[in-house]
Amino acid sequence: MSDNTTPASPADTGATITLETPIQRGDQSISQILLRRPMAGELRGISLSELSQLDVGAIIKVAPRISIPTLTAADMNSMGPADLMQIGAEILGFLLPKGVKASLEQ
Repeated sequence: MSDNTTPASPADTGATITLETPIQRGDQSISQILLRRPMAGELRGISLSELSQLDVGAIIKVAPRISIPTLTAADMNSMGPADLMQIGAEILGFLLPKGVKASLEQ
């Protein structure tokens, strides 16, 4: 029996974000973050309408759950607005069905 599913592309499972202002953790500088597509459990306690409105509080709660390396609350709270907006936009993109995303990209 053949499986007709195609493997998920990286764009379907995650997104790499290059930060405008790298995060400093001691001697470590984090300039890129991988956000992976959240599963339903990782959205627990978050209003999807708040995420769809790019609510700062909702973004700050979800991003650490899906980021590699894992962002801390301190990282999120000290982040500049441009970087926060990039992260929020990627999270919002994960919530959209493929058909809607395709029509928006055209």
